[in-house]
Amino acid sequence: MSIDLRISGGTVVTPSGPVEGDLLVHGGKVAGVVARDVATDAARTIDATGRLVLPGMVDVHVHTREPGYEHKDDILTTTRQAAAGGVTTIFGMPNLKPPTVDVDSLTDVFERYASSSLVDWNHNPAPTKFDHIIPMSEMGIRAYKIYMVVDTGRDYPHPAGTGIHDHGHLLQIMDQIAKTDIRFIIHPHDQGLMDYIEGEVLARGDNTPEGYASAYAAREGVIWDTAIDVVLRLAEASGCPVHIAHIQTRRSIEAVRRAKANGVDVTCEVNHWAPFLSTWNDVQTLGPYALSYWVPDDNRAAIWEGMRDGTIDIASSDHAPHTREEKEIGWTEMWKAHTGTPGIQYYYELMLDAVNRGELTLERAVAMVSEIPADKFGLAGIKGTLAVGADADIVIADMGHEWTITDEDVLSKTGWTPYNGRTISARIERTIVRGHDVYADGVVVGQPGFGKIAAAGADRKATVATTEGN
Repeated sequence: MSIDLRISGGTVVTPSGPVEGDLLVHGGKVAGVVARDVATDAARTIDATGRLVLPGMVDVHVHTREPGYEHKDDILTTTRQAAAGGVTTIFGMPNLKPPTVDVDSLTDVFERYASSSLVDWNHNPAPTKFDHIIPMSEMGIRAYKIYMVVDTGRDYPHPAGTGIHDHGHLLQIMDQIAKTDIRFIIHPHDQGLMDYIEGEVLARGDNTPEGYASAYAAREGVIWDTAIDVVLRLAEASGCPVHIAHIQTRRSIEAVRRAKANGVDVTCEVNHWAPFLSTWNDVQTLGPYALSYWVPDDNRAAIWEGMRDGTIDIASSDHAPHTREEKEIGWTEMWKAHTGTPGIQYYYELMLDAVNRGELTLERAVAMVSEIPADKFGLAGIKGTLAVGADADIVIADMGHEWTITDEDVLSKTGWTPYNGRTISARIERTIVRGHDVYADGVVVGQPGFGKIAAAGADRKATVATTEGN
């Protein structure tokens, strides 16, 4: 047997579980797993003795900031972080300048990925231009994304053109999306309740990180719970497959659990900050650098339970970089600070560390970062698995490597991570996309433009041909 690559000596995490064997790769695809003593003629061999051989992460929630906000990050720097973090496929978000809302803006973004991305990619446009919903679906996308939120005191990260707030309008959009085979990502938020709650906080002069955190978590997360209840009911009424971003409250998790039991096509995600950041101590010590949101301890316990039992399907980073200057103002005027935290570079390793700590099984962690996002976003058998015929997107990890995350290692333009100083017990050593190294031995080795669109069948071929022709 003649093959391109043999990864020898490791424990290969396959769809049926971990296997002690050697992984074979040929033509950019997984060719199989063989016993150690099976001879092959391999052009290249990687020694993974004592390591886990894992599928690459499929991260469906990534803010690349390009175009329009490249001072924060761009496609190249984002996918450098992805490569270092074991992320082999990213889905970008539409809150750009201009926002991705129509065929022209989506075409522009596709061309940018095609010229700059080190890893494979797709993009989630906002379906706010009704006449463009179906045409964009024919371009190879695997999801749409909208926000149910309007920023208070700032105009980013939720710019005009990316939001739907009226429930009738939301149902109309769901009816249209239901005609496609594409999932609808929704950032849930009850803006009317939030206007009242944060208005009370600001009226008493509390513009601090603690005030901001308390407002968004107020009354056990009522702004999230009511919005998610609406989304689930409209999904049931329309038949539109939905994906709920930022799951973070006990009631929301229970609502999703009930909806699934009733046959609603709903998935939800947990972002890096929910299980691993955003304690009250984080809010007090890191302030704006920890926000996104505060997750009270009882909600965090419900998150871990939902991760373990499968109610929370997917781990996606919500990589949301902002500069130090955009964060520092938050110490005294938090409602002016840009919220969100960089997360793509370390999320997979944090999940593997959670496995070592007994918080998750290895199989569950891999399913959440790889298998389930690929399956639910139309890439089953192509991405997120080490099954024969799938793209050879592979991560080699040392589960016994204790190390400390530092700002000095951050590949984002921002130069900081909220995990600075945190010691974890698992380290990604190599990331491979379609059989080619993009990260090895601590160095990003992938080349800009190597990444291809992650789409299914004819959509992939047609979109690759289009982007290569420009």
